[in-house]
Amino acid sequence: MMEHSKLKFKTWYAIMMLMTATKKGFSASEIQRQLGKNRYEPIWRAMHKIRAAMGQRDDQYVLEDMIELDDGFFETETKKKDKKRLKRGRGSAKQTKAIIAVESTPLEDPETGKKSSSFRFIKMKVCSSFKPEYNDEIITAIIGENAVIVTDKSNSYVNISKYVEIHLTEKSSKEMTNTILKWSHVAISNAKRNLLGIYHKIKAKYLQAYLDEFAYKLNRRYFGGKLFERLVIALSSSNLQPCG
Repeated sequence: MMEHSKLKFKTWYAIMMLMTATKKGFSASEIQRQLGKNRYEPIWRAMHKIRAAMGQRDDQYVLEDMIELDDGFFETETKKKDKKRLKRGRGSAKQTKAIIAVESTPLEDPETGKKSSSFRFIKMKVCSSFKPEYNDEIITAIIGENAVIVTDKSNSYVNISKYVEIHLTEKSSKEMTNTILKWSHVAISNAKRNLLGIYHKIKAKYLQAYLDEFAYKLNRRYFGGKLFERLVIALSSSNLQPCG
């Protein structure tokens, strides 16, 4: 993947180290500053190549067992001339939709009998439409057919039962958000806060790359110092085209 790149291998490794050094990550301008580089574009391109490798690595796996599924709407950059004629609120043209799927393991305290859940792995995929068939294509690619999926009663999910073992639905409410779809909403909230805090404005066409980085690091949150090593492996085993 680094073949024909104008950046030295040492610089690539430094970028990978910085991208895995914190949970939040860095913007390309911050990494450019830390590495003392004159040009922004090569750093930006390298980071997007790395994000693509992260996404490709996670695409090798599907989610299984009990899964929370919900939509997340992320603020994306809009041209000034288009802002006045765009509708507002959920699903507006100022926002880009992503499907958020989280493996949620049911737990029960043997002493109190209190039920809860723990979070395992996550998938975050940008969806270009609200039509069910677009959701179906993504869901069949990221979720195993033996899974049990829990969603709200959105019309976007009417076909899910065709592709998984069980599809459970419940009317959307504050209680549902805090219990049944707890981890999917936590993931959406954290991703929004992370992206807004680092990048401020993201073009819709690049949102998937940033979500790939967020999900990749979240899925490996217990790797600690080994995260850099795992990223080196992900890049070396990717089939992305060389730079040039």
